[in-house]
Amino acid sequence: MNILIPDFIDVEIPDTEREVAGDGAAIVTLRERLPERVGEAIWSAADAVISWGYMPFDGATIARMTRCRAIVAAMVGYDHIDIAAAGNRGIAVCNVPDYGTTEIADHAIALMLALRRGIASFQDALRADPRVGWRFDAAPLIGRSRGKRFGVVGLGAIGTAAALRAGALGMTVSFHDPFARAGLDLALGFERRHDLDELLAEADVVSLHALLTDATRGLIGRAALARMKPGAILINTARGAIVDLDALHDALREGRLGGAGLDVLPNEPPDPDHPLIAAWRRRESWLDGRLLITPHAAFYSAEGIVDLRRKSVEAAVAMVRHGRPINCVNRHLMPTG
Repeated sequence: MNILIPDFIDVEIPDTEREVAGDGAAIVTLRERLPERVGEAIWSAADAVISWGYMPFDGATIARMTRCRAIVAAMVGYDHIDIAAAGNRGIAVCNVPDYGTTEIADHAIALMLALRRGIASFQDALRADPRVGWRFDAAPLIGRSRGKRFGVVGLGAIGTAAALRAGALGMTVSFHDPFARAGLDLALGFERRHDLDELLAEADVVSLHALLTDATRGLIGRAALARMKPGAILINTARGAIVDLDALHDALREGRLGGAGLDVLPNEPPDPDHPLIAAWRRRESWLDGRLLITPHAAFYSAEGIVDLRRKSVEAAVAMVRHGRPINCVNRHLMPTG
């Protein structure tokens, strides 16, 4: 069995992959970002491909994988893979939805608390001048979390974990997820909102935990931001393209939105000249203390990376050796019979 990882992360040699795949498996790791930089012989020899999300997998690339039986996205999202093209060729596309659940949920709550408790603002003020900055009111968004409403968009595993953490802080939790099964709200003690606009209008904090799809791309744009509760905080640890960055700039600039914590952006790394990014870097007064940006790091922990690498190979091996797809996201697009 040959497993190809064409866009491997820049870490140590893949001992984890070899250990999980077992004897008789060949692991080929590259650090490419463009499919055309991978030779035809390498593509055609792969029984399974593991992708770290740095390389797009369109129909033309997938057609080069003449032996491939599985493409495993080493992440929760799989929007960089043409799952229909893979399904038409009988290739299972699998993801790893359970590797960094707690890390991402922790990060979402950390962004919220860093804004609500002024952590970054206080540190910046004190670093600039320890005497002048010694003020408890130096943070623009400081306030109480208990009794506030935490709104979740996308109540999957990560959204649920973040919501439970918010509930432990004494917040009321509501969620919007058209795919969440009936009764989940009763089981968890959350309030379900079938209308996204209703959730946006009532939540003091809106935390995004949805996959990037045609339906969610640009979901939080000008109209959605205008419906949000004045002074609310937006948190995004899902996918950057869910939020319209231009619209977010305007909502913050006009003071309609209280603040935002972003771990993901539409373009990564971001364009330093984008109006929002440029204002944040200059620490303009209207934005200072109201925007936190982290470098798509919510998923990361040393333990989580080990889990992710192990689970990715397990999914590839299960499909190639046993014909058993794990977390297959395109089963409905594969030939039957």
